[in-house]
Amino acid sequence: MIFKPQSFHGEPPVVETENQNEELLETAVARALAVSQGIDATRITVTASENTIFLSGSLSTQEEIDRAIEITLAVPGVQRITHDLHVD
Repeated sequence: MIFKPQSFHGEPPVVETENQNEELLETAVARALAVSQGIDATRITVTASENTIFLSGSLSTQEEIDRAIEITLAVPGVQRITHDLHVD
């Protein structure tokens, strides 16, 4: 097999992220939840749309849900939160 360098009309391909700020915000929230004490963030999905964060998943107690919301709102750039978190 011969592998040629990738190109698009003679130019190297450029991968652009459409909503880089949203991805950065999602990452920041996910990281904040992951390192927080008292929350099992492995069952939480974080999605950003502009400055709004949507959390979905399940946690063990209502206190964990409240804490996840509190942590999310403390992340710089988060202006609003919507969630579909439930106790499992």
